[in-house]
Amino acid sequence: MTEPMTERLHDLAAGLDECAPDVIAGHLLDAQAEALAALSHALPEIALGGGLMADTLAAGGRLIYAAAGSSGLMAMADACELAGTYGIAPDRISILMAGGLPRDAAMPGGTEDDRQEAATAAGIITGKDAVILLSASGTTPYALEIARIAQARGAATIAIANNKGAPLFDGATVAIRLPTPPELIAGSTRMGAGTAQKATLNMMSTIMGVALGHIHDGMMVNLRADNAKLEHRAATMIARITGSRDPQAHLTAANGAVKPAILLAAGADNLDQAEALLTASGGHIRAALAALKPRA
Repeated sequence: MTEPMTERLHDLAAGLDECAPDVIAGHLLDAQAEALAALSHALPEIALGGGLMADTLAAGGRLIYAAAGSSGLMAMADACELAGTYGIAPDRISILMAGGLPRDAAMPGGTEDDRQEAATAAGIITGKDAVILLSASGTTPYALEIARIAQARGAATIAIANNKGAPLFDGATVAIRLPTPPELIAGSTRMGAGTAQKATLNMMSTIMGVALGHIHDGMMVNLRADNAKLEHRAATMIARITGSRDPQAHLTAANGAVKPAILLAAGADNLDQAEALLTASGGHIRAALAALKPRA
């Protein structure tokens, strides 16, 4: 029986334990770079996934990430950043992880085989949602069961796996195969496969942010400024975009919301007008600014 790519031995693995630490470090870096290079084969599918995520949120659905083990940690890392980075309401995002989200360093492996736990967790899925499923092997029972239930309920599914012909791809709305090479430590998919998964999720959620109008000239204009660093970033964005000399005043007038603060700084008469412009532009600040200019 042919071993899946995620279980094979890497060409550099032989004698690894006899190498000097700096040589091991170099091999590890090379393996990570190889894994990232594999994403070039999946760019069209990654773009489709990001667009699907945006469409789902725009239509009132939720993003539901589902995975086990290290894939679950990659999913959690992306999901937990969406509220702060793009202002996505936390109740529009869910994370289903085999065994539950870890509270300490203990993460049991047996939970990934628990289809009943998966079926229970999948109870929250509706036909309006998009379910993002990750499994390096593409055969994890937990992810497969959630995929089955999601598809039966009419939810869109984005399947991300690293092995060719993975069962996780069956019936997926968007199937993203990341053809990463074998791991330098055979089967340790927290390494190359995990790096490729995390980059894929980051790329999809960024494409989503652009589509929703939450990014302007590379700036996260829908961030939630809930600490000093982000408040400074918000004020800096307002100043960069509008040339305002007192961005903090506009941010305060907009109750801390960056997009309306930008419009106030650009000449909107009041907060109501700024918010009306944003509604008319679908939340895209560039279009809102263009609509404001004739009034300025």
